[in-house]
Amino acid sequence: MTQPHPAHPEAVTFPFGRPSPFEPPERLASLREERPVTPMVYPDGKMGWLVTGYSAVRSILADPRFSSRRELLHAPVPFPLAQEMRTPADPGLFIRMDPPDHTRYRKLLTAQFTVRRMKQLEPRIHEITEERLAALEKAGPPQDLVREFALPIPSLVICELLGVPYADREEFQRFTAVLLDLESSVDDIRATIAGFGAFFARLIAAKRADPADDLLSGLITGGELTDEELGNVGLLLLAAGHETTSNMLGLGTFALLQHPDQLAALRADPSLIDNTVEELLRYLGIIHVGPLRAALEDVEVDGQLIKAGDPVTLSILAANRDPARFSGPDHLDITNPATGHLSFGHGLHQCLGQQLARVEMRTAFPMLFDRFPDLRLAVPAEEVPMRDTMSIYGVRELPVRW
Repeated sequence: MTQPHPAHPEAVTFPFGRPSPFEPPERLASLREERPVTPMVYPDGKMGWLVTGYSAVRSILADPRFSSRRELLHAPVPFPLAQEMRTPADPGLFIRMDPPDHTRYRKLLTAQFTVRRMKQLEPRIHEITEERLAALEKAGPPQDLVREFALPIPSLVICELLGVPYADREEFQRFTAVLLDLESSVDDIRATIAGFGAFFARLIAAKRADPADDLLSGLITGGELTDEELGNVGLLLLAAGHETTSNMLGLGTFALLQHPDQLAALRADPSLIDNTVEELLRYLGIIHVGPLRAALEDVEVDGQLIKAGDPVTLSILAANRDPARFSGPDHLDITNPATGHLSFGHGLHQCLGQQLARVEMRTAFPMLFDRFPDLRLAVPAEEVPMRDTMSIYGVRELPVRW
């Protein structure tokens, strides 16, 4: 457990360790009960806030008086490039922008995430899942479900959506792993950013010469974005599109195997899959740190004055377990309505690809457990390696047999 900063005895530091694979840090629950908007000391010495209550987190996410601009944010955990990164976001990195810059990119991307394109992808998601399950069965037990199932499915899907050759997956998966690892070195981060830039420069040049029916080609032919903007937009979508869903599939499978009553309930009533996905999103909380905001003016939240310029770290993990919003929040219950969770965010920056992620999970979980009704862990649960140092939480490997 972390200790209060000696110069600010009321303030906490972040993050806190998790007591078990599926449970949030215990300290988050006590803070949410005692003081949902808590003073916090950031690693660079800046005083700010950690927000853990559902209503406070949701209200800040929807409040334009809180900014996402990168130059205003402070890293809540030690990060070697924290000070260097406190500059305006590069063109195209819209998640670290406010309106009107954010609005411009968001509108262009919303036009590409069409219902037609999502519907076109549904049968391909089914085919991709079937192919991965067949390969898993052929390989025989034991196998790592992350390597053979949880990671390939969203990687293949986002590659098809963007128009990225799947043959390049090892390269971009390695890049993403470095960027999301909170313990990556400065040299590795810099090399990865340069590598991602070169990767998308080559891809965009190829698509300008030979456009296809994919998202990147659509943005290119739209003619509104520069190559730098296209590369950074592609980086965001590629990284977010496979890392988040991959970890939900891996950790979600682990959770269902460790809660056999819930898995049995899903098998008995497959119509529960929609709520199962929502409940897993709420219960698991794979956003390890953040989102981050900075106050643009003095704002009172839950009776606490947050002053202009103060950095704010929002805990989706704590908000999704708030008993003031959810019944029995610390139990996985696939029959319990989980609507309203904040796992995809809220407000202007709500996840653009959330419907795609839902379709992938609604397809993959039932097909996995139908194909392997005797699926089980190949190692004791306590030996499953967790992604404790990554900004997206999950399992590093999930050894299974059947």
